[in-house]
Amino acid sequence: MQIPGPWVGADRGALRLVKGGIKPVMVVGDFDSIDAAELALVKDSLDGAVIVKPDQDHTDTQLAVKSIFETYAPDELHLYGATGGRLDHLLANLWLVLDPFFRQLAPKIKIIDRQNTVQYFLPGTYTLAKEADKRYLAFVPLMPMHLTLPDEKYQLQAAHNDYPISWASNEFVGTSGQFSFDTGVLAVIQSRDA
Repeated sequence: MQIPGPWVGADRGALRLVKGGIKPVMVVGDFDSIDAAELALVKDSLDGAVIVKPDQDHTDTQLAVKSIFETYAPDELHLYGATGGRLDHLLANLWLVLDPFFRQLAPKIKIIDRQNTVQYFLPGTYTLAKEADKRYLAFVPLMPMHLTLPDEKYQLQAAHNDYPISWASNEFVGTSGQFSFDTGVLAVIQSRDA
């Protein structure tokens, strides 16, 4: 199944797109994870794509997300390939929304892999629909907050945290669940076993 685009490739992700028959509209990175022949393959397939040069203040993924919002202003951005590989990059990707530039964009960003969907929320009250192929639900306050889970399997009432914590292995009781919180940024993860 091919997921509709447009697509942007960050570093080695650009090569994966090209090898998968997808022409990216933008590529970003220093391309230090591919060799010269692979870089030539990426460049030969661009056909008008925007090439964004790296900087030392951002990872390739951070720069890609920033460039996408500045260039295309999408309503929603799905990040694929952001959870595999190196742990330092995984943490940089999960914590991306804590950067002041990205914070207000947080509700537009989803990180998706074979087993997980990560969504970000700003303070408020929400109803979240259960993804059909997911069993588990985790609430991850990334900043201090009071979190209420009124109708999940394991409920919370204004539970306070001073540091990031994962309220993991929760579950939907029905086809949706409500939650609310007062400050900060909340990551909500729907997941399934492998």
